[in-house]
Amino acid sequence: MHLSRLALTDFRSYAAADVELAPGVSTFTGANGQGKTNLVEAAAYVATFGSHRVATDAPLIRHGAQRAILRAAVTSAERDSLVEIEINQGKANRVRLNRVPLPRPREALGTLRCVLFAPEDLAMVKGDPDQRRRYLDELLVAIRPRFAGVRADYDRVLRQRTALLKSAKAARFTGQGGGGGAAPSALEVWDDHLVTHGAELTAGRLELTAALRPLAAKAYAAVSGEDLTTGMSYRQSGREDEPAADRAALAEGLRESLARVRRAELERGVCLVGPHRDDLELRIGELPARGYASHGESWSLALALRLAAYDLLRSGGDDPVLMLDDVFAELDGGRRESLAGLVSGAEQVLVTAAVPADVPALLAGQRFEVSGGAVFRA
Repeated sequence: MHLSRLALTDFRSYAAADVELAPGVSTFTGANGQGKTNLVEAAAYVATFGSHRVATDAPLIRHGAQRAILRAAVTSAERDSLVEIEINQGKANRVRLNRVPLPRPREALGTLRCVLFAPEDLAMVKGDPDQRRRYLDELLVAIRPRFAGVRADYDRVLRQRTALLKSAKAARFTGQGGGGGAAPSALEVWDDHLVTHGAELTAGRLELTAALRPLAAKAYAAVSGEDLTTGMSYRQSGREDEPAADRAALAEGLRESLARVRRAELERGVCLVGPHRDDLELRIGELPARGYASHGESWSLALALRLAAYDLLRSGGDDPVLMLDDVFAELDGGRRESLAGLVSGAEQVLVTAAVPADVPALLAGQRFEVSGGAVFRA
């Protein structure tokens, strides 16, 4: 799979850009702040419908514009596709696939698959659990697009249930609850929904964790050159051990956990149980990576997680597009060469770098220069 063309209108710093791409390596160089990262961010948005840099779409629209438009031509072993995304200011985005409007944008997920390496990846190792949950969920959707619906359903239930808990807390505080510590009857309905969608999402994450574990360990050894072993475990809120990916057992466990924390939820007005509170624990040797790993070890582990995702995606058919956004500047010489050797055989690699010398010679290919919101073939 590869991108053959990427065209942008009013996206980030680009009033307009149109780049034709080919298989192999394409490198985009230029001074910081010229728009290199915006290009790979746009390509990744086509694959995931989200940005690795910001949580909302508003910053993606060029200042002064009402909308941004992304067009991506994708070539795969099965077909050629055109994905068009209109990111709108203050209203729903619109998506077309091969010129046909889609009633649900997520129907286009899977048309382009990519793995993006970026400086922000360090947060997967050093940051809060939400960074690691996002890593799992985005990869899960890339491998099995139906999980986009599962995750959306769970998020909707979580919002509704949290709103109900907050209103119940407010009613008890003002003395209008009338039932002391009793839960509102509507909460039981949302409990059922949370259990159903939560068990499905948790099972998917557990299955994914099991598949990633050996791939990440292998990739870490290859990138770091160290003998230290790595490990990962899925930590479900309220449990010390990693559960099995048994949907019925997970549903029963969630229901029991909800009952156990009912009073605390009503007192605090928040949802205390569910996959939104789980974590992916990463280890180097016998110690948790978060808080114990050195900077070099953390970078190696972050790269290993992305390489494991790449290996898992390519095992399902076409190679995903690999994107390396200003990664080589963060690595020492040995890790640069190791990473270049690991990714050089990919069908398509997009690299950004401020300094051309940062890019290993093994990744020679098409060269582009980015300056002043424009892209030029070098």
